[in-house]
Amino acid sequence: MGFTSMQDRRILNDGNSIPCLGYGTFQSPDGEDTSRAVREAIELGYRHIDCAAVYGNEKSVGRGIAQSGIQRSQLFVTSKVWNDHHGYRETREACEKTLEDMGLDYLDLYLIHWPNPLALRSCWAEKNAETWQAMEEMQAQGLIRSLGISNFRLHHYEALMKTARVKPVVNQIKLCPGITQPAVEAFCQAEDILLEGYSPLGQGGVLETPFLIELGRKYDKTPAQIALRWGLEWGYIPLPKSIHRERMAQNAQIFDFSLTEEEVAALAGLKEAGGIVKDPDTVSF
Repeated sequence: MGFTSMQDRRILNDGNSIPCLGYGTFQSPDGEDTSRAVREAIELGYRHIDCAAVYGNEKSVGRGIAQSGIQRSQLFVTSKVWNDHHGYRETREACEKTLEDMGLDYLDLYLIHWPNPLALRSCWAEKNAETWQAMEEMQAQGLIRSLGISNFRLHHYEALMKTARVKPVVNQIKLCPGITQPAVEAFCQAEDILLEGYSPLGQGGVLETPFLIELGRKYDKTPAQIALRWGLEWGYIPLPKSIHRERMAQNAQIFDFSLTEEEVAALAGLKEAGGIVKDPDTVSF
């Protein structure tokens, strides 16, 4: 992938565009540290902010955005509807609360966070259909620009598309060196659905991998920078998270080198580096 800046964009299947590198807010505490981190991320050039209601910090993220002073049109902000708000009315309420908490007039992207919550195992497809209907209506009203999914596998997507009028533009899944999801990646490519990768550093697990350390020495980069560059070249949007300014800056410095095809393939095949991928049909939440 020939990206030269974290503000370079990928075109979505609905014609909108998304920055090729995101700033994740998972596990960032609710409070001033997160507001500061979001403000500093924007100062460092990040324009893509990935949030979710279940992270419990959207008010803090919104304050950071406001404190940055940047024009809203220059940012791409994502949030997600959590498992306890699937359904038509519940989804509308969840999205409206996210907008209120973040102090925004619209979201650039809104996702169904999980396709099959534990409490909905007997009716997940119907609830997803209701949720998607609400999202389509909010898109028509200008509250959401693009619609997407997260942690969906092929059967979840096929069920959704039985009633959906708007195709998802992204599927956000766990991806990092050592963790690929070939079946999910294949159907998303076939359907022109862009992949986003959460935990692109394997929640830190991949950073101790000898091969990443070796490549870091070769390219004069940190193991984290190698992992994030791999994500770009594997073809997805990485969403690294840190509340430390120096680390955020390092995570953005991945546009001045490229990995070889052999290195990309070897990183994809790392074993036991990035943890596990939860099965959305058997998770306990």
